[in-house]
Amino acid sequence: MVQEFNKVGVVGLGTMGAGIAEVFARAGFSVTGVEIDTDAVERGRGHIAASLGRARDKGKITQEEHDTILARIALTTDREDLGDADFVVEAVPERPDIKRDVFTDLDRICPPGTILATNTSSLSVTEIAALTDRPGLVVGLHFFNPAPVMKLVEVVSTPSTDPGTAAVAEEVAKRIGKTPVSVGDRAGFVANALLVPYINDAVSLYGRRLASREEIDAAASEGAGLPMGPLTLADLVGLDVCLAVMDVLWEEFRTPRYAAAPLLRRMVTAGMLGRKSGRGFYPYGGEAPAAEDAPSGPIAQAVRDGSLGFGLADLLLAPHMDDALRMVGDGYATAVDVDTAMRFGCGYPKGPVELAEERGGAEVARVLRAVADAGLAPCTPSPLTAKAARENA
Repeated sequence: MVQEFNKVGVVGLGTMGAGIAEVFARAGFSVTGVEIDTDAVERGRGHIAASLGRARDKGKITQEEHDTILARIALTTDREDLGDADFVVEAVPERPDIKRDVFTDLDRICPPGTILATNTSSLSVTEIAALTDRPGLVVGLHFFNPAPVMKLVEVVSTPSTDPGTAAVAEEVAKRIGKTPVSVGDRAGFVANALLVPYINDAVSLYGRRLASREEIDAAASEGAGLPMGPLTLADLVGLDVCLAVMDVLWEEFRTPRYAAAPLLRRMVTAGMLGRKSGRGFYPYGGEAPAAEDAPSGPIAQAVRDGSLGFGLADLLLAPHMDDALRMVGDGYATAVDVDTAMRFGCGYPKGPVELAEERGGAEVARVLRAVADAGLAPCTPSPLTAKAARENA
């Protein structure tokens, strides 16, 4: 069925939407990109040209390939130009009113068999599908930034999504060179639901003065071989994005695990959003970050010397691994899909389920109980972690 596709539409040409348009054009599809006005169209054109120019200059594509890819992309301000599209991806800002306007229009404009995909990372795909008269043909297709580089795509099915629609979306993802994982419509899907609470834990530790930012980043990086620490990652992702994901998770699950750290909310209110604002946990205006003294309180010292039965890396990684095992135990995603999502979407050398298996369920459960006993977090092992602990006892 994918082979029959010819024209793909992309609505929204910000950094993400422009990247998605480029990815489809690279795979040989004819792409029509739509923006709200001519200024936005030109910004989108600039994103695409800059990305392809970098690829050409680095020798990843030839000049001829560069020109061919660009020739496959047509940009417009008129959604009516999607009247013959076979597959459309929406990548507009994460606002329900904007999504409603887009999907109402697409449902009217596009042929009855056109699949409509949303790139939302935080809104309910089910609610978006309900805006149309074709909920069975609506699916989530969640790309990661930068879309031309990141390999993961989360294919999100709703209770209304036809199995054939999800299968086609997975085929499309593979056709454009991505690695798809199939998930249901639940807050945060896989990657954000695991990554952002882990970042939030790090923010909470820092806000409570249990460790310096350098200690926190080093502990996580060294403990799991991660490419960067959680506070550096928070600055890269954007603290406002992290807060938005935490609030969505809280709205759906209403458990202490998903309560945003007070410091995270205060920093967003103060406009300290990370790299995008020039200041987050670290400065980004060219000056070197001032070195921080390690906190010297009794709890901080006990975490540092391990006298509570766990170290700083354990405090960060054990809840993270348990979150992954809870997701698998709930039947939401397979262990393979969870680890694939974190490796291809977040750059993990090993997925959290694999890490948990290496550490052993008994050890993960022991650390969680020790953390709870110390009063540092309400860490009750998930049923799957507890089961693994019993089997390993």
